Amino acid sequence: MVTLPKRSEVPVEQTWNLADIFPTKEAWEAELKEVASLVGSVTKFKGRLGEGAKTFLACCEALEALMKRVVKVVSYASLHLASDGTNPEYQEMAARAMSIATTIGTETSFVTSEALSLPEGTLEKYLAEEPGLEPFRITIEKMIERKPYQLHPDTEAALAALGEVLGAPAMIYERSRTADLSCNPVADSKGTLHPMAFGDHEDHPDTVLRRNAYAETTRAMKAYQNTYAATWATEVNKNVALARLRGYESAIHMLLHQQEVTIDIYNNLHDIILTELAPHMRRYVRLRKEVLGLDKILYCDIEAPLEPEYEPETTWEEAKQIILSGLSVLGPEYTEIMEDALNNRWVDWANNLGKRTGAFCSSVYGVHPYICLRWDNSLREALTLAHELGHAGQGVLAQRYQSFNNTRPTMFFIEAPSTINEILVANYILSQDTDVRRRRWLIMQLLKTYHHNFVRHLIEGELQRRIYPLAEQGRPITANLLNKIQGEILDEFWGGEVEIDEGARLVWMRQIHYYRGLYPYTYSAGLTIGTAVAKAIKEQGAPAAERWIEVLKLGGTKKPLELSRMAGVDMTKPDPIREAVAFVGELVDEVVNSF
Repeated sequence: MVTLPKRSEVPVEQTWNLADIFPTKEAWEAELKEVASLVGSVTKFKGRLGEGAKTFLACCEALEALMKRVVKVVSYASLHLASDGTNPEYQEMAARAMSIATTIGTETSFVTSEALSLPEGTLEKYLAEEPGLEPFRITIEKMIERKPYQLHPDTEAALAALGEVLGAPAMIYERSRTADLSCNPVADSKGTLHPMAFGDHEDHPDTVLRRNAYAETTRAMKAYQNTYAATWATEVNKNVALARLRGYESAIHMLLHQQEVTIDIYNNLHDIILTELAPHMRRYVRLRKEVLGLDKILYCDIEAPLEPEYEPETTWEEAKQIILSGLSVLGPEYTEIMEDALNNRWVDWANNLGKRTGAFCSSVYGVHPYICLRWDNSLREALTLAHELGHAGQGVLAQRYQSFNNTRPTMFFIEAPSTINEILVANYILSQDTDVRRRRWLIMQLLKTYHHNFVRHLIEGELQRRIYPLAEQGRPITANLLNKIQGEILDEFWGGEVEIDEGARLVWMRQIHYYRGLYPYTYSAGLTIGTAVAKAIKEQGAPAAERWIEVLKLGGTKKPLELSRMAGVDMTKPDPIREAVAFVGELVDEVVNSF
């Protein structure tokens, strides 16, 4: 039987170098023990935060120093697990690290509770009289903003103690998907069997292979639908309960408060894109059906290449040069970061059994970011790599110029740096190539990016937008309900142009995003910002690029709407959203008119 290689069988140069975090597992073990013993460096300040600004500063510094070390311990274990979720040793490492992190979170939860229980104005007074607190200003101001929703210190401590349990839905889903959910090899049009991991081959040029892979993924998912529905229902009900406990209007309001954006902006992105983009995407799939001579369009056919015989291949080394050239417009400092990432094993691009599906970037403070993807020698994957490198670039610049607590913007902004990179690299390739056919292919790759962020992820967000109110009304969240509503959303968007079959109705099972608050819709926010900034860089050159780099250096020191404005995009208005949708329409026009 044809299978994927084991982790131990892939070339080391295709893997990330986790020795940059800890040189050996033994060193990690030693740090795990050390970190667990250091919680006293913070808890010694319990009951003392009212002594004065200097005592409060000492507590903040001790907590920050401890959390820097916790991040490294947890990252080392979780990145090992991402590389091979079937490995029992890695599973145990991740569980131990998370247990220690939860214990530390419980023991140190008093800091926020006690700080907010100080007399009104005390924290503001501390900030005014102690310059050393300046690096913690953002954290303290966010504490003050959360005060109306803060619970009794004992309750906060209990919730912190339950951190591992409250995070269990995400862990169970990811563990099941990587370690238990397996797919059988599938045949192409010539009868050749291909090894398959979850979701593989679903945009393959060979229609037989693509549809067989889609059917196999559907078969594998269906066997777990009731389990995954219960898992996600637990996540939803957890957030509903927490929102009620804290006094928020709804779970969605609570999750948006964490992102520092309003519900009007959240609704704008859903309403405008899902309504105004639909006609463009329907026209695109009609073209797809006609050009490919398909009997119908299935969910897996939405991104099928329109010219199956024309699929430009790109080696890893070629992709590196394309990306570096495309991103050179962002200046020498940024280019140097990209070179480091591509040449010094920040990227794990192997394709092995048990490896986590999808691509991601994880920044480890004091070390560097790590990128995970499955390389397939396609130019399309080069754009995915550029996307993840955008996260890495933001992570490095923020760590370089900001303190530990101030490196990460809220979730609303987090996808902007990545989508900008993707567009910049695509624009560079387009500028270097006059071949009409290749240009058309590249535009279709850009359309794939917009489909992912403006359609797939936003449809995930729309499912959340509809499910949370039902949960708050006491409606049980079951597989039948999720399948029904998922099907309705897809039907509304595609208007009959795509057949919404069983596999399409099960797409809610495909993503970990549902377990990360209101993450899915933020892809549309990031791409809206990215479209506008990439356009400015194309038109203005260095001034716009330099402005963007300065925004990246700010990390999380500004709220996401302010970061967007500094980059030249006002997300409080619908205009940037409509302009991005119109740009997609122009891309569709060009492709349709080229056939």
